[in-house]
Amino acid sequence: MRVMVLVKATPSSESGVLPDRQRLAEMGRYNEALVKAGILLAGAGLQPSARGVRVRFSGSARSVSDGPFPHTGELVAGFWLWQVRSLEEAIEWVRRCPNPMPEDSEIEIRPLYEDEDLERALAVEGDGG
Repeated sequence: MRVMVLVKATPSSESGVLPDRQRLAEMGRYNEALVKAGILLAGAGLQPSARGVRVRFSGSARSVSDGPFPHTGELVAGFWLWQVRSLEEAIEWVRRCPNPMPEDSEIEIRPLYEDEDLERALAVEGDGG
């Protein structure tokens, strides 16, 4: 199964504070372990929301809002895309992760929809269910 591992933003990440050398080294070793285990598909840190935009959809209308965005804890500061055997395996890998932020932080794990999930949903829809 593939999972998106989301590093939630913190006040530090939203203010543009970059990791210090020690944190970069710890995260580098962790990423190397993910690569050696064959589960890391992609990953990156994101710049603060002040550098981003949001596009809102309302019917056929589109509106663009410039960052920064409120509610820091709901924003994403970085991500990994992993291929794991189970959600439990992903949880165990996240438990081993060094804290990616200088303050308390949170990481969210979300399974991706796979082709078979979509095929199953279409089959149910086609059955009138």
